[in-house]
Amino acid sequence: MQNVNTSLTRLLGIRVPVVSAAMGLSFSAKLAVEVTRGGGFGFIGQAFATPESLREDIAYARARFPDLGDKPLPIGFGFIGWLLDKDEEQSKQLIDTALENNVQALWLAFGVDLHRWVHYIRTSPANAPASHTPLIFVQATSLTEALAAANDWKVDVLIAQGSEAGGHGGAAAPSTMVFLSEVLAALPPETAPPVLAAGGIANGAQVAAYLTAGAAGAVLGTRFVVAPESPYPELNKAAIVAAVSSDTVRTLALDWARKTYSWPEGIDGRGIRTGIVDDIEAGVDHKTVQERYAKAVEAGDPSYLVTWCGQGVSLINERKPAKEVVEELHADIVRSLQAGQRLLA
Repeated sequence: MQNVNTSLTRLLGIRVPVVSAAMGLSFSAKLAVEVTRGGGFGFIGQAFATPESLREDIAYARARFPDLGDKPLPIGFGFIGWLLDKDEEQSKQLIDTALENNVQALWLAFGVDLHRWVHYIRTSPANAPASHTPLIFVQATSLTEALAAANDWKVDVLIAQGSEAGGHGGAAAPSTMVFLSEVLAALPPETAPPVLAAGGIANGAQVAAYLTAGAAGAVLGTRFVVAPESPYPELNKAAIVAAVSSDTVRTLALDWARKTYSWPEGIDGRGIRTGIVDDIEAGVDHKTVQERYAKAVEAGDPSYLVTWCGQGVSLINERKPAKEVVEELHADIVRSLQAGQRLLA
C-alpha cells in the first residue's frame, strides 16, 4: 500500500494523514495507541484528567512502544482551554507531566486565551529533561482564531473544525469544506502550518477530498468513538451506529442536562437529538431536565441520553478496532486519490 505524503505525515513521521480527535471521556490511551499503530496519530483528551491519571495513560502508552529510546512518545494529549484556566496550578502540573514524559504533541481548544497556554508549553522548565519539545496543535472554529493561531502564535498544526463536528464546536462555524477553504486562502502557503480538516469525516473518500482541497490531513472523532477500545458506553455506541446525520443537532441543551454551563461564548455541542432537546425547546426548566436525565442514565434509557457525535454518523454502519479503521481509511484514501487522477485528460 502506498504511503500518503503530506506536510502532516512528514512532520509526525506517519503513513496515514489521519488524527484521532482529542475527545475526553470517549477516548482512552488504548484507543490512541491503536490509532498510531494503524499508521495515523492518536490523541487522548485530558479534559478531566489529574496528574496521576495522566501518568497512568503515559505509562500504558510507553509500555506499548518499548523500543522508542529517546524518541518522543508517538501519541498526543489534548486540553480544553477554559478548564485549564479554572485551576492554573493543576493545569500546569498536567502540562509539565506531559512535557517531562517526552510526548510528541499537545492539542489545545476552546479557550478565551489559548495563547497563554501555547506560551507556557514552550517556556516551561519541564521541557528541559525531554529530548523533544512537543508539537502544538490548536483547534480553531473561526477564521479570526485560525489566523491568530497560525500567524501570531506560530502553532505547529492548525485544526479547522467545521459545523458538522460532533461534540463541542463553534455555534456559528461554517461547514468543514468552507472553513478549510477560507483558512487556506487566508494563509500564506510558504509559511502556513499544516491545516487539518475536522468535522463530519468518517471515511477515506472524504479524507481524500479534503487532501485534494489542500488539507494536510483530517481529524476523525465519531468514527473512533464506536471502536471497542473506546470507553464510551454501549448505549451511546449503539445510538451512533443506528443514527443518520439528520438525527444530530447543534445545541446547548445537552450540556444543560449535564449541568455544564462554562463553555466559552459561541461554543455549543452536536449530538443526537433526544427528549432532552425537545424539552428544552418546549420551555421545560433546566432542573426538571436534569432530574429526568439523571433518571434516564440510571435506567439506561436512550431516549433521554446525551450522545455526542458528528454528522458523519450516516457513514458509520459497523464497529471495528481502531487499528483496522486506520488501515481501512488508508486504503480508501489511496484508492480515491488514484481515481481522481483519472479525471485528468
